[in-house]
Order: sequence, then structure tokens, then C-alpha cells
Amino acid sequence: MSEEHLLDHVEEKVATITLNRPDALNAVTREMLKGLYEKVERFAEDPDVGAIVLAGAGRAFCSGGDVKSMASGKNEEEPLDVRAKTLRARMEVSRLIHEIPKPTIAMVRGAAAGAGMSIALACDLRIASENARIITAFAKVGLSGDFGGSWFLTQLVGPAKARELYLLADAVEAEEALALGIVNRVVPDGKLEEETTAMAKRLAHGPSVTLGYMKKNLNAAISQPLAQCLDLEAMHHAS
Repeated sequence: MSEEHLLDHVEEKVATITLNRPDALNAVTREMLKGLYEKVERFAEDPDVGAIVLAGAGRAFCSGGDVKSMASGKNEEEPLDVRAKTLRARMEVSRLIHEIPKPTIAMVRGAAAGAGMSIALACDLRIASENARIITAFAKVGLSGDFGGSWFLTQLVGPAKARELYLLADAVEAEEALALGIVNRVVPDGKLEEETTAMAKRLAHGPSVTLGYMKKNLNAAISQPLAQCLDLEAMHHAS
């Protein structure tokens, strides 16, 4: 992977990671996914970073996986379980983004489609430009979905709407995405960076340990019964 395909910088405790293949609408390759995992992991452990922003260069957040590059490295003679294991390892980036204690924000301009949608949904918050479009897209290319999109979308919009969006693969425009709870804010395109940076700085300079505990509590609330959530809240609140 060219290092130029994945950029990062830190300013005022905010780490920004930018997918930088604008000519390909930031479609991700295997190498980019590996690099993204490594950068998120590094910033998660960096005491000088309090929040992480994921962004896309140019007019799209991410159009999904680079189907051509991934197909070129695909070995059809490999057993199914081997291919599934390889893909599953790449998909760990979504779990990492979701579970790290630091707040993560997806800054969404233009399309967030397929795996790009899944990665955006893995973030804690999503700030969208007025021209943003959320698209599952998998049905359009004959794939069932990856990178946790089916799980994240079901949590955000409920099973009925998630099924509709996956099976029909219709684009969700910014205002509808806001109404459905897929994104947290919609802002004018010219103010996307400003608004995202302001929120990221607010989080980055907040109580880092407390925010990490909050993420653990909220993640547990998705799948754990009330009694276990109360136990976790009590432990974190008393710490």
C-alpha cells in the first residue's frame, strides 16, 4: 500500500485518519484495511490522543471495498473456511473502532457504501454533510455484507428497517439518515470539517476515563441483561 492512501495527523488531542484514494471514491484495499487497523490501534493507546476522526478525501467517505484489487488476490482454490477466516481477520477493524475506549467520529461526505458504511457505523458518532448518502450496496454486487454492517445497522434502526435497507439497497439521503438515527448531525458541506473538529475537540478534552467507561456501559447495554448492566455501571461509577 502506498502510504499516501492512508493519511493521519494529530492536532489538539484529535487524531484524524483519512482514506486517501479520492479517484476511487476511497474504496479500501486489503493493505488499507491493515493500515487502518494499525493506526486506530496506535491512537487508541496514545495518551496524547483523546478522540479519533475517520474521514475520506474528496467527494466520498468510502465507496466500500475495492472489488477489483480484492478479486485479483482471491484464490478460488482455497477452501471456503480459509477464505472466510482471512476475511474475518480483516473485519476486526470494525470491532476495534467500536470497542476502543476513546470516542470515534465518522465525518461523512458523499457516499458511505458497503464496507465504507459498515466502518462509519462502527464509530460512536457520525456527522454528515448535507450531500451524504448511506448505502448498504451489497445486494448490488451480489454479496451478503461484511465489516459488521448488518449488526450496527440493526442496532441503530431496528431489524425491520435494516432488512429493508439491506435487501433493497436503496440510498438513504442525509436528512433521512438523521431521522432514522443513522447519523447524529447533518451540516452544510462547507462546514463539515469545522463542525466535526469542534465536536472531536470537545470529546478529546473531556474526562477520558469516564468516556471510556460510558462506552463500555453502552456497548454492554446492547446485549447484556439489566442486572449485568447495573453491575457494570456500579463498578465504573464507584471507580
